[in-house]
Amino acid sequence: MATSIFPGEAPDRPQEECAVFGVFSPTDDVARLTCFGLQALQHRGQESAGIAVGDGETVTVMKDLGLVTQIFDEGSLAALQGDVAVGHCRYATSGISDAWFSAQPHMSAIDEVMVALAHNGTLVDTEPIRERLEARGVEFRAGTDSEVACQAIGYYTRETHHLTEGIKQTMELIKGAYAMVLASPTALYAFRDPNGIRPLCLGKLPGDRGWVVSSETCGLDIVGAEFVRDVNPGEIIRINSTGISTLQTLEPGPSRGCIFEYVYFARPDSVIDGQSVYQARRAMGRILAEEAPAQADLVLGVPDSGVPGALGFAEASGIEYTDGIVKNRYVGRTFIQPTQEMRQLGVRIKLNPLPSVISGKRLVVVDDSIVRGTTSKKLVEMLRAAGAAEVHLRIVSPPTAWPCFYGVDTPTQGQLIAAVKSNQEMCEYIGCDSLAFISIDGLRRAVGGANHETFCEACFTGDYIVPLPESLTDIAFIKKEK
Repeated sequence: MATSIFPGEAPDRPQEECAVFGVFSPTDDVARLTCFGLQALQHRGQESAGIAVGDGETVTVMKDLGLVTQIFDEGSLAALQGDVAVGHCRYATSGISDAWFSAQPHMSAIDEVMVALAHNGTLVDTEPIRERLEARGVEFRAGTDSEVACQAIGYYTRETHHLTEGIKQTMELIKGAYAMVLASPTALYAFRDPNGIRPLCLGKLPGDRGWVVSSETCGLDIVGAEFVRDVNPGEIIRINSTGISTLQTLEPGPSRGCIFEYVYFARPDSVIDGQSVYQARRAMGRILAEEAPAQADLVLGVPDSGVPGALGFAEASGIEYTDGIVKNRYVGRTFIQPTQEMRQLGVRIKLNPLPSVISGKRLVVVDDSIVRGTTSKKLVEMLRAAGAAEVHLRIVSPPTAWPCFYGVDTPTQGQLIAAVKSNQEMCEYIGCDSLAFISIDGLRRAVGGANHETFCEACFTGDYIVPLPESLTDIAFIKKEK
C-alpha cells in the first residue's frame, strides 16, 4: 500500500493506523506467534513494533523503531518466554512519531505488578484525564493518547485492586476509537470502544491450545487460529488459565465500524463483520462502472489496493483489464530518500508504467482514494509520458473532504483537495481527462451496509460519531466566514 510514488514528499494516502495482536497459550511459543501475527499486520503500521510477554510473575517488553523483522530475531524471541503476549506495530497518529517512548506496548506498574497495553485507534480529548492523573502523581513519558489509557488503567486498578475494574473505569472515561489488548503476568485482555470503530477479532488455536486476538482475520490465519467472532463494542474479554470470560462493561452505541477499512486499510484476504474485503473492493469497482462509465480500451488498477476495484470495473464495463503499472515490491517503507534531482527526473521508486501495454490506449485507471492529489497528479503524468492517449481516473471511495480523528492520520481539512476544489478543478489539477468517485450509497452497497448507521463515514460526510473537542476542530477544519 504505497503512500507516495515519490518518497520524501508528504504522504498522499490516509495513513494506516496501527495493529494489535495478542495470544494466550500455555503450550505455544507466544512471542513467536505474536511476531508472525504482527508480520501479517505490518501493512497497518511501519514506524515501530513491540511485543510484551507475561511469564506468570512479571511482564517483559521489547520494542523499537522499524519493521517487525528488523526488531525481532531468534535470539530476541527466545528471551520472551511466557503464556501470554501482546504485540503492536505502529503508524503514529499522536505523540512524537520517531520517539522510542511512543512505540508500543506501553507499560504501567500496578504496585509490584506490570501490565502492557497495545492500542489501535485514537482517543479524543485526553488532556483532562492526563492532568487529573498527573495531579495524583502519575508520570508520563510518551505524550500519546495510548499512554494516557495505559496509565489510567494502572491507576484505577491500584484504586480498586482489580484489573478488570481498572479497565472498566478507564473505558468509562476515555472517548474516541480504540481496539486494545493488554497483558498481565497471567492473563490476556481485549476490549473495544462502544461504537466498534476500529476492528478486533477473536480466534481459537486448534486442539484447545489457546486463544488469539487480532486487528484483522489475516493475523489469525497466519498462526492457524480459527475465527470465532469479533470482540463486541464496549466488551472486555479476559483469557487466563481458567478459560475465557466476558464482561459487557459499556452499553454498545450505534455500530460504526470504519468504512475505510474496506477501501484501503485492511488486507484483501481479511474478513470484517462477515464481509470479505477483497469481494467488497471488487464490488466497489462494479458499482463505480455503473455510476461513472467511460469510453476506454483498457482498465488498470493502481497497485495494490486499486487492483480488485479495477477487476470489478472491467467485469461490469466489458473493458479489458490489464497490468499496466508495475510495483516494486521490495521497496516497502522507504527510508533512503531520492535527491531533488532524481524527483525532478521523474524517477519512480515504487511504481512504473508499461509503455508497451498502454501506449496509444485510452485508459481507465482505478485507485482507492485521493487525499492531497499530488500522487494522482504524478501518476497521470507518468502514464501520459508512457504514451497513454487518455486517462480516466476512477476512485472507489467518495471524495475525502473531512479529516479523521479516530485513528487515521489524514491532513487538516484545508490540505484535502476535495474540501477546497470542485470535481472539475480536481480533474484539471490532476491532469486527467475525466475524474469520478463512487457515491456514498454505492460504497455502502459494496460493503454490505444499507445506510449510514452501519459505518463511520466521517472522512466522507463530516458526521462524527464521537463528539470532538474545540481544541481539535479549531485547528483541523476550514474556518467558515461569518
